[in-house]
Amino acid sequence: MTGEQIYVSHAPGDLELVQELFSTVKNFPFGVHIALEEVESGRSRKRLEGRVANSDVVVAVLTDDSADNRWINQEIGYATAKGIPVVPLYEHERHRGGFIDGVDGVTIDRQNPSFTIFNLVSRLRSELAPLGALSVPNWYIRFPCTIPDCGHQVTLEIEDGQTKLWTRYKHGKPLRTTCGDCDSTYYFDPATIGYVRREDAVQ
Repeated sequence: MTGEQIYVSHAPGDLELVQELFSTVKNFPFGVHIALEEVESGRSRKRLEGRVANSDVVVAVLTDDSADNRWINQEIGYATAKGIPVVPLYEHERHRGGFIDGVDGVTIDRQNPSFTIFNLVSRLRSELAPLGALSVPNWYIRFPCTIPDCGHQVTLEIEDGQTKLWTRYKHGKPLRTTCGDCDSTYYFDPATIGYVRREDAVQ
C-alpha cells in the first residue's frame, strides 16, 4: 500500500467538511487529491480530469450542497466510464443516484466524525487492498520523531482489521509505536488513526 491515488469530488460548500474527514487519511502513504484544494493551487476544475483518470478510487462527497453540482456528476461519470471504483460518501440516501445508485458507500454523521472517518478508512482499505476476509492489508503511517534533535523516522504499523480497531476504540485502547532512536512512545486513535499524544522516554 504505497503510491495509490484517491480523488475526492465535492462541492465548494463542502470543502471544510471534506478536509475534516480526510485529515488523518492524508497521513497514509498514498496521494489524496481534494478537488477544491487542487483548484486553489492554480488548476482549473476542468483540468482535474487527469487526476481522476490516474486515481485508484474516487470518493464522491454527496450533501445538499452538492445535489446540483455539475462537476461531481461529471467526475462520477468519467470515473465510472474508466472503470475506477467510486465510493459515495453521503448524508442521505436521496443523494445517491445515477451511476452510484446502490453502490456501497459511507454515511456522513456530522455528530460523530470519528465514526464516519472509521467507516471511510474501512471502505478505502477494502477498495485499495481487497485481499479477502482472512488477510489484513498492512497499512502504516510514517512520520519524523518530534523530539528536538531526534527526527528519526517512526512507523506505526496498522496490522489489525477494522473490527479489532473499533473494539480498541470502544475500550479506550490507543494504538502505539515507539521511536527506535530515542524510545519516545506515540499514541494514536484506533478509529481515525489520528495522533493522540507522545510520552517521552525516562532518562
